[in-house]
Order: sequence, then C-alpha cells, then structure tokens
Amino acid sequence: MNLKKTISRRSLLTQAAPAFATGLAAISSARFALAQEPSTQKSEAALNEKIWSGEYWAKKGDLALYIFRKRLGAPKGGETAKPILFLAHGSSVSARPSFDLAVPGHADYSLMDELAEYGFDVWTMDFEGYGRSGVGPGNSDIASGVEDLKAASEVIVRETRQARFHLYGESSGALRAGAFAMAMPERVDRLVLGSFTWTGQGSPTLSKRSENLEFYRTHNRRPRDRDMIRSIFTRDKPGTSDPAVAEAMADAELKFGDTVPTGTYLDMTTRLPIVDPSKLRSPVLIVRGEYDGIATEEDLLNFFRKLPVQDREFVILPGASHSIALGLNRQQFWHVMQSFLNMPERKDVREMGSYQR
Repeated sequence: MNLKKTISRRSLLTQAAPAFATGLAAISSARFALAQEPSTQKSEAALNEKIWSGEYWAKKGDLALYIFRKRLGAPKGGETAKPILFLAHGSSVSARPSFDLAVPGHADYSLMDELAEYGFDVWTMDFEGYGRSGVGPGNSDIASGVEDLKAASEVIVRETRQARFHLYGESSGALRAGAFAMAMPERVDRLVLGSFTWTGQGSPTLSKRSENLEFYRTHNRRPRDRDMIRSIFTRDKPGTSDPAVAEAMADAELKFGDTVPTGTYLDMTTRLPIVDPSKLRSPVLIVRGEYDGIATEEDLLNFFRKLPVQDREFVILPGASHSIALGLNRQQFWHVMQSFLNMPERKDVREMGSYQR
C-alpha cells in the first residue's frame, strides 16, 4: 500500500517553486496540498462485490432528466448508508461519456467505477438538452442547471433517505455545482470544484470562445463534432491524455447528436463571476490542472482567499490540463478527491482534556 504524503503549509512555502510561492504565501489559515503518489486503498467490499448500476428520471416541469447511479452492490433495506457523491458534467459532453467512459484496451477510465470502489454511492445526470435528457425551449444555462440539480436532489433523497450529499462539478458543471451550493446549502456536504473558473480574467480559452459571442446570443444550440471533442484534450497541452480517450468519448457522445446547448458558453463569456465564494458554507476543494486554460491560478487563488470556511483545499495536479478526470495522471485526481471527501471530522479541545466532535 502506498502511503499518503502530507505537506505542511510551512514546508510547502519553503519548498514550492517560486511560481507557486508568491501566490500561496498570501494565503493564511488554509490547508494546501500538492498531488502525491495516489493511494490504492479501496474498501474491502470492492474486492468482493460487483458494481451495481441503476437509471432514474427526474422531472423539471414537463421535462424529463436522465439520472444514472453506480455503487457496490444493489441497494437493500437495513444496510449501512454509503456516502453519496453527485457528479455534474461540463458544457460539451453529457454525463456518462464524461464520468463512466469505456476506453478500449483500458479498464480504469470510469470515474464512477473508481469512486464506487472507494465506497461511494455515485450519481450523475444529463442536464437539460444533453444526452438522454429532454430538450427544452431554453439554452440550458447555469441557472437552468441549478434547477436540474434541485430536481435530481429530490430523487436522491427519495431513493436513499439521505438529505445531504457530496457534490463534484467539472468546468461549467463546477459553476452549476457552486451555484447550487449557494442556493441549497442544506443539501451539500463537501463541494469539489474541478476545472473551475471564477471571473475568467486572463483565460485564453474564454478569450477564444468570446469570438463567437453573437452566435451564442442568437442560438440555443451550437455544433459539436468529433474534432471539437478531440480539442477538449489538446487545446491546453497536447500529450496530457491518451488520444484513444477522445475517440472513445466521441463514439459515446455523438450518438446523441452533433449539437449541444449554448447556455453555459454564453454565461462563461458574459456573466462571470457566477459563484460568490463568500456565500459557500460547505467545505471546498478546488482542483486545477497545471496546464488548464479555462482559469488562471491567480483567478482561482483569489476565489480561494474569499471562502469563509476553514475546511478548504487548493490542489494543483501536475501534468494535467482541463480534463483532469480523463488525463494520463487521473489517478492523482482520484487520490486527492477521495482524500478530501473522507476527511475526518474536526475535533476541538475543551476543558478536562476531552475532545468535542
């Protein structure tokens, strides 16, 4: 078993590269981590139980939203509740090709499978206008995505009898997740924002995207072909992912058509910032790939500074770009994510040397 390494804030500031030190030194009373060699520890049940999957539908008005779930073993009455983790996809690809991808010749690209083997009850959904979900009259913007998450949360509560769950959002899914956490803090346990952007200032990706702003304003859907899906993995830093991943994703995603909604692209080029860090009440993990072009390190550190919670982490994944969950170094992402989600509860010293949970 590989041992998880811990870096204290003091040693991080003295050992980190100068490019990191200036930004990190400005933060106080925060916990930082750099990705280390990933832990391979999984629950004993993962060695004995098969992964079970289930499909559900949520209703948002007259619109049907597709929900997918994976966990070790089928749900059964009287069992010990598993921690719930919900995954929110990004702008260009629906849920299962994002989080449950099968890549020929590889067995470990399904994030849902990996996290299920760590003991989580893992859920995801296709937002309005994506994948198997219905297509409404709008453009599936961030506000619409928050309503989708509200509808999905009702299904989770009904099926699991648990009122709170961990929430991971990727790219524009992180904006949706953050906005949902602001709107319904009572539902969110721990919040993970991956490939996130706050103001978008200095973002080469958003600068390029804004060239098509008039199209996004006047159309509810945009073209999305195989080359566009390939570009997700090459636009920041070619060589950070296996080309077979892009082909597998395109094969899985293009079954749903060659267009996707414009709403998140329009929001990300005209409405940022959408998530207010001062209004988040959950513990927060921000994960950024070293080469991610959607947000600068400075932009994310400025967001991090304003978080009111002390249970917070900022992690940079070396060798990763925008698609951190499907890159060559995805194991690092699994490691920091499951470590954050499994953080032991805080204890405080009180009189007589006892501890208060």
